[in-house]
Amino acid sequence: MTLPLAGIRILALEQFGAGPFGSSHLADLGAEVVKIEDPNSGGDVGRSVPPYAEGEDSLFFETFNRGKKSISLDLGSPSGRDIFNALVKVSDAVYSNLRGDVPQKIGIAYDDLKVLNPRIVCCSLSGFGMTGPRRSEPGYDYVIQGLTGWMDITGEPDGPPTKSGLSIVDFSTGYVAALALVSGLYSARRDGIGMDCDVSLYDTAISMLTYPGVWHLNAGFVPERTHHSAHPSVVPFQAFQASDGWLVIAAPKEKFWQRLTEVLGRPDLAEDPKFRTLSDRQRNSTEILAVLDGIIATKTVADWMEPLRAAGVPSGEVKSVAAAMQDPQTIARNMVVEAEHPRYGTVKTIASPVKVGPHTVTPLRAPRRGEHTDEVLRTLLEYGDADISAALAAGAFGAEKIGRVL
Repeated sequence: MTLPLAGIRILALEQFGAGPFGSSHLADLGAEVVKIEDPNSGGDVGRSVPPYAEGEDSLFFETFNRGKKSISLDLGSPSGRDIFNALVKVSDAVYSNLRGDVPQKIGIAYDDLKVLNPRIVCCSLSGFGMTGPRRSEPGYDYVIQGLTGWMDITGEPDGPPTKSGLSIVDFSTGYVAALALVSGLYSARRDGIGMDCDVSLYDTAISMLTYPGVWHLNAGFVPERTHHSAHPSVVPFQAFQASDGWLVIAAPKEKFWQRLTEVLGRPDLAEDPKFRTLSDRQRNSTEILAVLDGIIATKTVADWMEPLRAAGVPSGEVKSVAAAMQDPQTIARNMVVEAEHPRYGTVKTIASPVKVGPHTVTPLRAPRRGEHTDEVLRTLLEYGDADISAALAAGAFGAEKIGRVL
C-alpha cells in the first residue's frame, strides 16, 4: 500500500514533545522525516527523559519519533550548514519547533530558504509565534495552559487551578502544525511556490477556548469551574459517582434525557416542567443534579453502564490509563502496535489515529541519534567516502566522535 504522504521529504529541527508529536504523524502517513540533531548538545533532549530511559533511548523519545531518520549535523559550522542547504534543495519542507525568534536568527525561515528552493514550505512551531511581544520567550504546555485561561476553568470550584492530565496544548499544536504543513505542501504542489507557516502553542490554546471565548467576547460571559467537570450549559453532561467509582453521562438532546430518566427508573422527571427542556434543566441544574446524584450513588458503575449502553445514552466509565489500553475498543481499532528496537527488543507503541482505508499504519521504531547520517549523505546528496571524511574533518557533525554512525 502506498501511504498518502509517500514521496514527501521533511527536514525536522525539533525536540521534546510538541514538534516531534506533530511530525510523527506525518511519518506515520508516509513522509520521510529527517530529524536533524545537534551533536554538540546531545541531540533531542527527549532522548533522556526519565523514568524509562537507558542512555539515549527513552520510551518518551520512542513515543514521539517513530518512523523517522536521524542525522547528526552542526548547523553552526560552515560545513554543516552547507550540508543543510544541500538538503533543503532536495526536500519539500523544513519543520521546526524553536523559540519564535530563532528561525530568523539561524537562517532557517522561509525568506532565507526560498532562495535555495522556491517550493520549500517552512513550518515553525513555537511557544508564542514569530511575532508579538513574547516571541523570544520559551513556552511550555503547562505555562500556556495557565496563560490562556485553561487552568482557571479546570478543576473543582473549591480547588486550585488545574492543568490537564496530559500536555494537551503540546499535542493539539502538533496536530495544527501538521495540518499547516500539509496545507503548505498542497499549495506548493498547486502553485509551484512554497510558504511560511507560523504555529504556536499560545494561538492554539486561545483558539481552543472556542464557545466560552466567543460567549465572553460577545456577551461578557465569565467561565467558572463546575462541580464534577460539568458542561457549563448542558445538563446533565458530567461525571457522576456510583457506589464503586465514577462514570460520565451526557444528555445533550431531549431523546437522551428521556432515555436516561427511564434507565434511572424516574420517567416522571422528563415530564416535570422544571426539567422538561434543556433550558429548564440548565435553569434548575442544582435541583436536578442533586436528584441524579442520589440515584446514581445507589448502584455500581457496572450496574449502570449495561442499561445506559443498551438504551443508547452517551456514557462511559471513568477508566485508568491501564484499563483504557486494554479496552476492547482500543484493541479492535488496532491502537496498540509493536516495533522492534535494538535496546528494548519489542516495543509496544500507540498507533496513528488516522486509518488509511482498512489498513492500520504500523510505525517503525524511533532512530538512534545520528543513525542515518551516512545513509542520508550518500543517497540524497550522493556523497562518497572522501566527501564524508572532508565534512567530518571540517566539523559538520560536531566535535564528538561519530564514527559509530558514519
